[in-house]
Formats: sequence, C-alpha cells, structure tokens
Amino acid sequence: MGVVDRIVQHAERLTGAERKVAEVLAAEPQAVAFGTVAQVAVQAGTSGPSVVRLAVKLGYGGFVDLQADVQQELARQLGPAHDRIRQRPPTDLLARVQRAELDNVEQSLRTVEEPSFTQTVSRLADRRRHVMRPVGETLAHQLGQLRERVELLTGSEVAVSRRLAGLVPGDVIVAIDIRRYERWLVGIVDFAALRAAAVISLTDSPLSPLVRPAQEAFFFAARGVGPFDSLTGAMALANAVGAAVAVRLRPTATGRLDAIEDAWATNDMLVAAPGGRSPLGTTTSDERTAPSPESGDGSGSGREGPGIEGTEEREGVGAARLPPGHVGPY
Repeated sequence: MGVVDRIVQHAERLTGAERKVAEVLAAEPQAVAFGTVAQVAVQAGTSGPSVVRLAVKLGYGGFVDLQADVQQELARQLGPAHDRIRQRPPTDLLARVQRAELDNVEQSLRTVEEPSFTQTVSRLADRRRHVMRPVGETLAHQLGQLRERVELLTGSEVAVSRRLAGLVPGDVIVAIDIRRYERWLVGIVDFAALRAAAVISLTDSPLSPLVRPAQEAFFFAARGVGPFDSLTGAMALANAVGAAVAVRLRPTATGRLDAIEDAWATNDMLVAAPGGRSPLGTTTSDERTAPSPESGDGSGSGREGPGIEGTEEREGVGAARLPPGHVGPY
C-alpha cells in the first residue's frame, strides 16, 4: 500500500497537527523524502513529535520507515511529466501498463464507501437538481442521456463562471482533478459551495483542495507507467456512478433513451445498428429501425458521440438483459 493510500485509509483519524504534516507529505513529498523530522515539522508548522506520530499512525515503524517508502515512491512515479519522460522506459511496457491499470481500478473501487456512494447517486438521480460538470465528458454524457438538466461546463474561465451565476442551493457540481490541481477549478468549486450547491469530488487524495468543500469525495488511483498520470481509475468510478444512477432512474430513463435512439436512427447518425447486429459499412435502413431480437422492441443504444472516450451501449435501460460484461446501459 502506497503512502497516499495509507493517508486515505486513516484520514478521519488524523489530528489537526498530523493533517498539516500529511498535507506537506502529499504536496511536497521531496521534503519528507530528503528532509529531517525537524525540517518537516517546520515546513508543516507543527512539532517533531507530530511528524513521528503521523508516521506511526500510517502504519510505519517511525519516520525513517516513512521516509524510505516516500523515496521509493518518488523513484517509481512521482514528479511532473517533463521529469518522468527522462526516465528509462520499461522493456515490458504492455505488461507494466496492464498491471498498473488493473491496480488503479481495484484501488479506486475498493475505497468507495457505500453511504457516500448512495448519497451521491441520490443527488444525481434527483431530476429537480441542476447538475453541472466543469471538466470531463464521460459522466456528463451518461447522465445527460438518463435525465434532463445536466450540463457540461466548457469554454473559458469567464464563460464557465458566467454560467455558474444561476446556481441555486441544492444544485450539484461534480469536479474531477488530480495533483497538481488546476487553480480555476478549485476556485469554481469553492464558489459553488458558497452558493450552497452540493459538491461531489473525484480526486486522488483526501488532501486534495477539492475535498474540503465537497459533500461527498471519492478517491481514485492514478499511477501511470509513462510520463502521464492515469485516469483509468477515475473512469471506473464514473462508470460505477452512471450505472447506479441508471438503476435509480430506470422508469423515466427508458423513454428518454428510446427517444435518443429514434433520433439517431431517423437521422442516420451511426454506422452500426443497435447491438452490433450488422457489420460496419453494410447496415441498411431497414436494419437500423428493425426490432432487436434480444430486446424485442429495438430500443436502447446510448452513445456519447465520436472520440476515444465514446462507448456504445448494447441495450437500453429497459432491456430484459445485457450482454456479458455490461453493468447498466453503458
């Protein structure tokens, strides 16, 4: 278990002084990796015993063990992309990526607390609430196919701020970011919290600036093999939330997905028929509108649109069954 994972596990048990040390550990790991107990204490604005107590509370024998673990983690992955690109690439790249991404998904979903997850789903399934996402498309597109009043905030910081002017208490802001955390996003989240919006944060550490104003926060592992952090864990969390909201909104979302599918079929928007029944490039007009032998009514293909993040859903929310490997309509 990495240092950040230990902080996530013990975050609620940290005292104020220990949390200050943890913030230094997360924001400037080099200070812990190559400093003394006294230097870390000064940087955190606390005492040497607080530094040692944090190390013990995180499961280490003492500061020396914590320091050794931080040094190993720094050597493995930490640092900005312009530093990591200079590292010698692994010879078993695909195998390393596979191990890293499987671990990212497992860690990201393992730390989800059921009460927080249930509350988040309730907020996002409440059709009276306006849901806004400052960054990221996957969850916004999924929710937008399940319910109305979902908005992906794009454009300049000025444009995004202008659209937030209409926030009312109870509206929902979903924010996602990893270290080193974009200043404009942190500012928007703080503004939304001041307007009594419900903030849901997906981030990489309990010490992230997106956590403090959040009603619910979820943490994902982001270890990348190359110079860039991975968002596979974040995608797994987003997909879990989307699937759970689909279950909650199934009675109303079925008709909405049917209407979306009808619009795509009428305007000949997609190459493949729902469920992939026809080979690419050979789909006929009759095949596009014919009922599905699996669902019986031809309903239910949802799609985010072209691009790497896009996925095609094989069956609608109201379908009787899903193909193997699918959870929810997406």
